Amino acid sequence: MPPEALAAIAGGDRLTIVDVALFYGERGGGIHTYLEAKAEYAARTGAFEHHLVVPGRVRADELGHGPNRRRHEQPSLRLAASNGYRLPLGSGGLQSTLRALAPDVVLLHDPYWTPRLTSRVAHEVGAAVIAVHHSSAALHAAGIPGPQGVYTRALRHWYRRAYVEVDAVMSCVDTDIDSRRPSTLRLRLGLHPAFSPSPGRPRGDHVLYVGRLAREKGLRELLEAAAATRATWPLVLIGTGPAGDTLRERANQLGLEHRVRFEPYLTDREQLARAYAGAACVVLPGAHETFGLAALEAAACGASVVTARCTPSARLLGDLVETFEAGDAADLGRAIARACAKPSDPAAAAGLAECHGWDASLAAELVDLERLLGRGRR
Repeated sequence: MPPEALAAIAGGDRLTIVDVALFYGERGGGIHTYLEAKAEYAARTGAFEHHLVVPGRVRADELGHGPNRRRHEQPSLRLAASNGYRLPLGSGGLQSTLRALAPDVVLLHDPYWTPRLTSRVAHEVGAAVIAVHHSSAALHAAGIPGPQGVYTRALRHWYRRAYVEVDAVMSCVDTDIDSRRPSTLRLRLGLHPAFSPSPGRPRGDHVLYVGRLAREKGLRELLEAAAATRATWPLVLIGTGPAGDTLRERANQLGLEHRVRFEPYLTDREQLARAYAGAACVVLPGAHETFGLAALEAAACGASVVTARCTPSARLLGDLVETFEAGDAADLGRAIARACAKPSDPAAAAGLAECHGWDASLAAELVDLERLLGRGRR
């Protein structure tokens, strides 16, 4: 449905939607990209009233600030080496903001910012509460040094308690194993218009990774694959994160210092699209990716993509992706070799870009929310 039609139907009875996000990093990431696209879509179309509650540098007044005063920052401290993530100083401001806004729907984008208390406050003002399952216990456990099994079990216990009082779960993966709650709403992610094929753009000889430099992202396995291959392809890592120094040291230990190049995070989507299109292939080496937005972006730009077989985005990419067994550096190396040898398919990339625009994804999400509230449109 076109955005203007949605706005006309919504009229004076449009939904008020509040997104609450603890992991809203200054340097992007899937949650940040989704929320920025959602705020822009709401402001442009008027299809719903949108508010975003996040940890911030200063406390805003109770009506928020930014475009149309729709962003509500809560007092917080910045975490070192965390991609700009911040730790909120309590939850009183969050709950006061929800009471002032009196929304129809509250979406909780993580299970850590007092989810049960926040759910109760949202219910007090008549809102439905949705837990958005972006991540997984296994992914979070992989980011912590130590016994992965112990951490995974502890985190799953936390998820199950956090989700007790929500009304629904939204995700693109199976949530039963973590929360014992099925996902009844589909989490839809989309593409900025910059991510589309550029026929005729030459592909380089390098392998590219774009994302956070963190231990759970499978980058050690990527370095191992680079060291083991007979092909001496250059490796470019774009991004920042807490594992940056460790990865540089490991690259040196493996004798890769002349093949591996670290580059800063890119904020400009046009530049990022050119980086995707100019690589021999784009790799998401993580074993626990819960969607893999970079894979979708890269494939829409015409890049050949490599992801773990279990990555949800791999199911969307068809012949544009080569997959490997998660955690297997040798199999990762073989997938990279196949992807680098594969010719570009601009027609398939253009079809992917056309099917996964943010407008279509967010319009479909709005219909899902209306149905959840018993306000489905005919």
